[in-house]
Amino acid sequence: MEAMNLNRLAYFVAVVDAGSFTRAAERLGITKTVVSQQVARLEADLRTSLLLRTTRRVEPTEAGRLLHARSVIILREAEDAFGEIAEVTASPIGTLRIAAPNDFGTSTVAPLVAEFCRTYPACTVDLVLSDAKVDLITHHIDVSIRVGWLDDSSQQARRIGAFRQFLVAAPDFARTLSVDSPEDLDQQPFIANGALREPLVWHFSRTDFDRRTVRMRSAMTINTTPAVLAATLAGGGLSVLPDYLIAEPLQRGTLVRILPDWSLPSGGIHAVYPAARFRPPKVTAFVAMLEAKVKRPPIKREG
Repeated sequence: MEAMNLNRLAYFVAVVDAGSFTRAAERLGITKTVVSQQVARLEADLRTSLLLRTTRRVEPTEAGRLLHARSVIILREAEDAFGEIAEVTASPIGTLRIAAPNDFGTSTVAPLVAEFCRTYPACTVDLVLSDAKVDLITHHIDVSIRVGWLDDSSQQARRIGAFRQFLVAAPDFARTLSVDSPEDLDQQPFIANGALREPLVWHFSRTDFDRRTVRMRSAMTINTTPAVLAATLAGGGLSVLPDYLIAEPLQRGTLVRILPDWSLPSGGIHAVYPAARFRPPKVTAFVAMLEAKVKRPPIKREG
């Protein structure tokens, strides 16, 4: 077998990720014929079939899946090698791929991406918003922003900030309530966030020795946090929402806090990285900007 051509690996990975030669060619900015020829030559070099071609989609064979997994790592290492050389200039450049959850991504990351692109015009950004965990290697993500509590200590992650959670309601709805303590909440209409592990169980504390756990009564369950906010603003019931999402409604008075003397658990904001020794300047610059932003308290006054 002649010397391996890394471009062929890149074409092959693009076809597997895209599920077709046509979409892979569009992503790579070359013709479909070139992609098809290079993948065919790769199969000839390896003397095995790597892809199963159907009229609708291209799927990897068992050998193709093995090669894809290894190729993603090889290409990532090659990209890091080029990045290490480029680091000498210490200037962010290239495409920055970011993953973030829908609510935090929309309220905080997306506006910051606009600022980042203005600050570093040599960079472009590909922002992926999803409440599901995005595989960093498969999707070529440079940094994933995760909000809450990390459940995998093996990840390369750094805590860059924190957020608070508040029990809130629309003002008109709040005026109908007679709530003096957390125990009074279990019969009130509650808008549950279906994206959470335990959307109805909440732990309140007032001091280290005064803690209460309440199971709420669900009036409705919604599976995205922005939609929970919309229903709460519309007067659908009580809900627990993060400070970064409700800072403006609290300041405008379209939401008010319920039981403000009681606290709910705070969570972390983390930057999670793929396994690599090197952090390109574009990554470190963006994370530094995000860290500076999230360390500024989003709630300027109590609602």
